Amino acid sequence: MMSSDEPQKTINNPIIPYVGTILGGLVPGELVVIHGSVPDDADRFQVDFQCGSSIKPRADVAFHFNPRFKRSGCIVCNTLDKEKWGWEEITYKMPFQKGKSFEIVIVVLKDKFQVTVNEKHLLLYNHRISLERIDTLGIYGKVRIKSIDFISNSLQGSQPSSLGITKINTENGVPYVGRLNSALRPGHTVAIKGEVNKNANSFAINLKSSDSEDIALHLNPRMKTEVFVRNSYLHDSWGEEEKEVANFPFSPGMYFELIIFCDAHQFKVAINGVHTLEYKHRFKQLEKINLLEVTGDVQLLDVRSW
Repeated sequence: MMSSDEPQKTINNPIIPYVGTILGGLVPGELVVIHGSVPDDADRFQVDFQCGSSIKPRADVAFHFNPRFKRSGCIVCNTLDKEKWGWEEITYKMPFQKGKSFEIVIVVLKDKFQVTVNEKHLLLYNHRISLERIDTLGIYGKVRIKSIDFISNSLQGSQPSSLGITKINTENGVPYVGRLNSALRPGHTVAIKGEVNKNANSFAINLKSSDSEDIALHLNPRMKTEVFVRNSYLHDSWGEEEKEVANFPFSPGMYFELIIFCDAHQFKVAINGVHTLEYKHRFKQLEKINLLEVTGDVQLLDVRSW
Protein backbone atom coordinates (compact mmCIF):
# COMPACT_ATOMS: atom_id res chain seq x y z
CA MET A 1 0.00 0.00 0.00
CA MET A 2 1.03 3.58 -0.55
CA SER A 3 1.89 6.04 2.18
CA SER A 4 -1.44 7.02 3.59
CA ASP A 5 -3.31 8.82 6.30
CA GLU A 6 -6.03 7.03 8.23
CA PRO A 7 -8.64 5.21 6.15
CA GLN A 8 -11.67 7.39 5.66
CA LYS A 9 -14.13 4.58 5.66
CA THR A 10 -14.24 0.79 5.50
CA ILE A 11 -17.14 -1.35 4.34
CA ASN A 12 -16.81 -4.98 5.47
CA ASN A 13 -18.39 -8.03 3.82
CA PRO A 14 -20.91 -6.12 1.69
CA ILE A 15 -23.69 -8.17 0.10
CA ILE A 16 -23.39 -8.24 -3.72
CA PRO A 17 -24.88 -6.52 -5.65
CA TYR A 18 -23.55 -3.63 -3.55
CA VAL A 19 -24.54 -0.01 -4.25
CA GLY A 20 -23.24 2.59 -1.81
CA THR A 21 -22.73 6.33 -1.58
CA ILE A 22 -19.12 7.55 -1.66
CA LEU A 23 -19.03 10.02 1.24
CA GLY A 24 -17.52 13.30 0.10
CA GLY A 25 -17.14 12.07 -3.48
CA LEU A 26 -13.76 11.23 -5.00
CA VAL A 27 -10.77 13.58 -5.02
CA PRO A 28 -7.38 13.27 -6.72
CA GLY A 29 -4.98 11.46 -4.43
CA GLU A 30 -7.60 9.13 -2.99
CA LEU A 31 -7.27 5.35 -3.04
CA VAL A 32 -10.10 2.84 -3.25
CA VAL A 33 -8.88 -0.57 -2.05
CA ILE A 34 -11.04 -3.65 -2.61
CA HIS A 35 -10.21 -7.06 -1.10
CA GLY A 36 -12.18 -10.05 -2.28
CA SER A 37 -12.14 -13.36 -4.09
CA VAL A 38 -13.47 -14.83 -7.32
CA PRO A 39 -15.86 -17.80 -6.94
CA ASP A 40 -15.08 -20.98 -8.90
CA ASP A 41 -18.14 -20.52 -11.13
CA ALA A 42 -17.56 -16.83 -11.96
CA ASP A 43 -18.19 -15.67 -15.51
CA ARG A 44 -17.81 -11.92 -14.83
CA PHE A 45 -18.04 -9.18 -12.22
CA GLN A 46 -17.82 -5.41 -12.33
CA VAL A 47 -16.84 -2.42 -10.24
CA ASP A 48 -18.68 0.74 -11.33
CA PHE A 49 -17.99 4.32 -10.29
CA GLN A 50 -21.43 5.83 -10.86
CA CYS A 51 -23.09 9.24 -10.96
CA GLY A 52 -26.02 8.42 -8.69
CA SER A 53 -27.87 5.13 -8.33
CA SER A 54 -30.92 5.58 -10.57
CA ILE A 55 -32.06 2.39 -12.36
CA LYS A 56 -34.51 4.04 -14.78
CA PRO A 57 -33.05 5.96 -16.50
CA ARG A 58 -29.84 4.14 -15.66
CA ALA A 59 -27.28 6.30 -13.83
CA ASP A 60 -24.18 7.32 -15.78
CA VAL A 61 -21.15 5.13 -15.08
CA ALA A 62 -17.93 7.17 -15.19
CA PHE A 63 -15.68 4.10 -14.88
CA HIS A 64 -16.90 0.55 -15.55
CA PHE A 65 -14.22 -2.03 -14.63
CA ASN A 66 -15.36 -5.46 -15.80
CA PRO A 67 -13.25 -8.65 -15.57
CA ARG A 68 -14.67 -11.41 -17.81
CA PHE A 69 -13.57 -15.03 -17.44
CA LYS A 70 -14.76 -16.63 -20.70
CA ARG A 71 -11.97 -18.22 -22.76
CA SER A 72 -8.60 -16.74 -21.75
CA GLY A 73 -10.27 -13.80 -20.04
CA CYS A 74 -10.03 -10.03 -20.36
CA ILE A 75 -10.94 -6.83 -18.55
CA VAL A 76 -13.31 -4.44 -20.29
CA CYS A 77 -13.38 -0.78 -19.23
CA ASN A 78 -15.95 1.70 -20.48
CA THR A 79 -18.17 4.69 -19.66
CA LEU A 80 -21.97 4.79 -19.77
CA ASP A 81 -23.17 8.29 -20.63
CA LYS A 82 -26.90 9.03 -21.04
CA GLU A 83 -27.61 5.28 -21.25
CA LYS A 84 -25.14 4.79 -24.10
CA TRP A 85 -21.87 2.86 -23.75
CA GLY A 86 -18.76 4.45 -25.24
CA TRP A 87 -15.82 2.60 -26.80
CA GLU A 88 -14.46 -0.39 -24.91
CA GLU A 89 -10.89 -0.34 -23.66
CA ILE A 90 -9.88 -4.01 -23.37
CA THR A 91 -6.94 -5.35 -21.36
CA TYR A 92 -5.89 -8.93 -22.03
CA LYS A 93 -3.63 -9.19 -18.98
CA MET A 94 -5.77 -11.16 -16.54
CA PRO A 95 -4.65 -10.95 -12.90
CA PHE A 96 -7.87 -12.46 -11.50
CA GLN A 97 -8.23 -16.23 -11.13
CA LYS A 98 -11.26 -18.31 -10.24
CA GLY A 99 -11.06 -19.56 -6.67
CA LYS A 100 -8.35 -17.02 -5.74
CA SER A 101 -8.38 -13.89 -3.61
CA PHE A 102 -7.36 -10.46 -4.93
CA GLU A 103 -6.52 -6.90 -3.92
CA ILE A 104 -7.58 -4.10 -6.28
CA VAL A 105 -6.09 -0.65 -5.64
CA ILE A 106 -7.67 2.15 -7.67
CA VAL A 107 -5.74 5.41 -7.49
CA VAL A 108 -7.85 8.45 -8.30
CA LEU A 109 -5.83 11.02 -10.27
CA LYS A 110 -7.00 14.31 -11.71
CA ASP A 111 -7.00 13.06 -15.30
CA LYS A 112 -7.37 9.28 -14.90
CA PHE A 113 -7.85 6.20 -12.75
CA GLN A 114 -4.83 3.95 -12.22
CA VAL A 115 -5.54 0.33 -11.32
CA THR A 116 -3.17 -2.10 -9.60
CA VAL A 117 -4.15 -5.70 -8.87
CA ASN A 118 -2.18 -7.87 -6.42
CA GLU A 119 0.57 -5.22 -6.24
CA LYS A 120 1.11 -5.17 -10.03
CA HIS A 121 0.20 -2.23 -12.26
CA LEU A 122 -2.67 -3.24 -14.54
CA LEU A 123 -4.18 -0.32 -16.45
CA LEU A 124 -4.93 3.39 -16.77
CA TYR A 125 -8.34 4.80 -17.68
CA ASN A 126 -8.67 8.47 -18.66
CA HIS A 127 -11.69 10.29 -17.25
CA ARG A 128 -14.51 10.70 -19.76
CA ILE A 129 -16.96 12.07 -17.16
CA SER A 130 -15.75 14.62 -14.63
CA LEU A 131 -14.61 13.25 -11.29
CA GLU A 132 -16.89 15.66 -9.38
CA ARG A 133 -19.99 13.83 -10.65
CA ILE A 134 -19.02 10.45 -9.15
CA ASP A 135 -20.86 9.79 -5.88
CA THR A 136 -21.71 6.06 -5.88
CA LEU A 137 -19.79 2.78 -5.98
CA GLY A 138 -21.51 -0.28 -7.43
CA ILE A 139 -20.17 -3.86 -7.39
CA TYR A 140 -22.11 -6.50 -9.31
CA GLY A 141 -21.73 -10.03 -10.67
CA LYS A 142 -20.07 -13.17 -9.38
CA VAL A 143 -17.60 -11.95 -6.78
CA ARG A 144 -17.13 -12.07 -3.01
CA ILE A 145 -15.99 -8.84 -1.37
CA LYS A 146 -14.32 -8.88 2.02
CA SER A 147 -13.67 -5.14 2.38
CA ILE A 148 -13.78 -1.81 0.57
CA ASP A 149 -11.53 0.97 1.92
CA PHE A 150 -11.59 4.62 0.92
CA ILE A 151 -8.23 6.11 1.86
CA SER A 152 -8.02 9.86 1.47
CA ASN A 153 -5.23 12.17 0.43
CA SER A 154 -2.56 9.53 0.54
CA LEU A 155 -0.68 11.10 -2.37
CA GLN A 156 -0.64 14.71 -1.28
CA GLY A 157 2.61 14.44 0.66
CA SER A 158 0.88 15.52 3.82
CA GLN A 159 3.74 14.86 6.21
CA PRO A 160 4.07 17.60 8.83
CA SER A 161 6.95 20.02 8.25
CA SER A 162 8.10 19.43 11.82
CA LEU A 163 9.77 16.29 10.48
CA GLY A 164 12.34 18.58 8.89
CA ILE A 165 11.08 17.67 5.45
CA THR A 166 12.42 19.71 2.60
CA LYS A 167 10.20 19.95 -0.43
CA ILE A 168 12.53 20.57 -3.33
CA ASN A 169 11.33 22.87 -6.10
CA THR A 170 10.57 20.72 -9.15
CA GLU A 171 8.91 23.37 -11.30
CA ASN A 172 11.62 23.43 -13.95
CA GLY A 173 11.02 19.77 -14.72
CA VAL A 174 13.52 17.27 -16.08
CA PRO A 175 16.52 17.12 -16.27
CA TYR A 176 16.49 18.04 -12.62
CA VAL A 177 19.27 18.42 -10.05
CA GLY A 178 18.45 19.30 -6.47
CA ARG A 179 20.40 19.42 -3.24
CA LEU A 180 19.14 17.23 -0.39
CA ASN A 181 18.33 19.14 2.81
CA SER A 182 21.16 17.26 4.51
CA ALA A 183 23.72 14.71 3.40
CA LEU A 184 22.60 11.09 3.45
CA ARG A 185 22.94 8.98 6.58
CA PRO A 186 21.32 5.75 7.77
CA GLY A 187 17.65 6.45 8.46
CA HIS A 188 17.38 9.08 5.71
CA THR A 189 14.52 8.89 3.17
CA VAL A 190 14.15 10.46 -0.28
CA ALA A 191 10.64 10.42 -1.80
CA ILE A 192 9.97 11.15 -5.46
CA LYS A 193 6.54 11.49 -7.07
CA GLY A 194 6.24 11.52 -10.82
CA GLU A 195 4.54 10.29 -13.92
CA VAL A 196 6.17 8.18 -16.62
CA ASN A 197 5.78 9.78 -20.06
CA LYS A 198 3.27 8.07 -22.36
CA ASN A 199 5.85 7.00 -24.96
CA ALA A 200 8.67 6.59 -22.46
CA ASN A 201 11.81 4.68 -23.28
CA SER A 202 13.68 5.09 -19.98
CA PHE A 203 14.47 7.46 -17.13
CA ALA A 204 17.08 7.65 -14.40
CA ILE A 205 17.27 8.71 -10.76
CA ASN A 206 20.77 9.33 -9.38
CA LEU A 207 22.01 9.98 -5.86
CA LYS A 208 25.42 11.60 -6.13
CA SER A 209 28.12 13.67 -4.53
CA SER A 210 28.61 17.35 -5.39
CA ASP A 211 32.40 17.19 -5.03
CA SER A 212 33.04 14.50 -7.68
CA GLU A 213 31.41 12.82 -10.68
CA ASP A 214 30.60 9.76 -8.55
CA ILE A 215 27.03 8.35 -8.56
CA ALA A 216 26.31 6.31 -5.43
CA LEU A 217 22.95 4.99 -6.67
CA HIS A 218 21.78 4.96 -10.30
CA LEU A 219 18.20 3.71 -10.79
CA ASN A 220 17.37 3.25 -14.48
CA PRO A 221 14.01 1.68 -15.45
CA ARG A 222 13.83 0.86 -19.19
CA MET A 223 10.22 0.61 -20.30
CA LYS A 224 10.73 -0.91 -23.77
CA THR A 225 12.66 -3.92 -22.46
CA GLU A 226 11.11 -3.91 -18.95
CA VAL A 227 14.56 -4.01 -17.34
CA PHE A 228 15.29 -2.12 -14.12
CA VAL A 229 19.04 -1.39 -14.03
CA ARG A 230 20.87 -0.37 -10.84
CA ASN A 231 24.52 0.65 -10.79
CA SER A 232 27.15 3.02 -9.37
CA TYR A 233 29.59 5.28 -11.21
CA LEU A 234 32.83 5.39 -9.22
CA HIS A 235 36.34 6.59 -10.20
CA ASP A 236 35.21 7.43 -13.75
CA SER A 237 33.67 4.06 -14.55
CA TRP A 238 30.39 2.16 -14.24
CA GLY A 239 30.33 -0.95 -12.08
CA GLU A 240 28.41 -4.15 -12.58
CA GLU A 241 24.71 -3.77 -13.35
CA GLU A 242 22.09 -5.28 -11.05
CA LYS A 243 18.83 -6.16 -12.81
CA GLU A 244 16.97 -8.73 -10.66
CA VAL A 245 13.43 -7.67 -9.81
CA ALA A 246 10.31 -9.76 -9.10
CA ASN A 247 8.00 -7.55 -11.19
CA PHE A 248 8.94 -4.62 -13.42
CA PRO A 249 7.08 -1.84 -11.58
CA PHE A 250 6.68 0.88 -14.25
CA SER A 251 4.44 1.38 -17.25
CA PRO A 252 4.07 4.26 -19.74
CA GLY A 253 1.73 6.97 -18.44
CA MET A 254 1.62 5.68 -14.88
CA TYR A 255 1.83 7.75 -11.69
CA PHE A 256 4.40 6.61 -9.14
CA GLU A 257 5.72 7.32 -5.68
CA LEU A 258 9.27 6.06 -5.33
CA ILE A 259 10.82 5.93 -1.85
CA ILE A 260 14.55 5.43 -1.31
CA PHE A 261 15.40 4.52 2.28
CA CYS A 262 19.07 4.57 3.24
CA ASP A 263 20.21 2.18 5.94
CA ALA A 264 23.71 1.37 7.16
CA HIS A 265 24.48 -1.29 4.53
CA GLN A 266 22.10 -0.67 1.63
CA PHE A 267 19.44 1.39 -0.05
CA LYS A 268 15.89 0.00 -0.01
CA VAL A 269 13.55 1.09 -2.78
CA ALA A 270 9.75 0.90 -2.72
CA ILE A 271 7.43 1.88 -5.58
CA ASN A 272 3.76 2.70 -4.91
CA GLY A 273 4.09 1.11 -1.49
CA VAL A 274 5.57 -2.17 -2.74
CA HIS A 275 9.13 -3.05 -1.66
CA THR A 276 10.96 -3.53 -4.96
CA LEU A 277 14.69 -3.89 -4.39
CA GLU A 278 17.75 -3.50 -2.19
CA TYR A 279 21.11 -2.16 -3.33
CA LYS A 280 24.23 -2.67 -1.18
CA HIS A 281 26.32 0.48 -0.74
CA ARG A 282 29.30 0.58 -3.09
CA PHE A 283 29.99 4.28 -2.38
CA LYS A 284 30.75 4.08 1.33
CA GLN A 285 31.03 7.78 2.26
CA LEU A 286 27.31 8.32 2.70
CA GLU A 287 27.86 11.78 4.21
CA LYS A 288 29.13 12.99 0.80
CA ILE A 289 25.88 12.07 -1.02
CA ASN A 290 24.00 15.35 -1.20
CA LEU A 291 22.49 15.67 -4.72
CA LEU A 292 19.50 14.09 -6.42
CA GLU A 293 19.37 14.04 -10.22
CA VAL A 294 16.41 12.95 -12.38
CA THR A 295 16.71 12.61 -16.16
CA GLY A 296 14.83 11.01 -19.05
CA ASP A 297 11.23 10.33 -20.02
CA VAL A 298 9.45 11.31 -16.84
CA GLN A 299 7.46 14.20 -15.42
CA LEU A 300 8.57 15.13 -11.92
CA LEU A 301 5.76 16.17 -9.56
CA ASP A 302 7.33 16.31 -6.11
CA VAL A 303 10.62 15.57 -4.33
CA ARG A 304 11.08 15.44 -0.56
CA SER A 305 13.76 14.22 1.79
CA TRP A 306 13.79 13.68 5.54
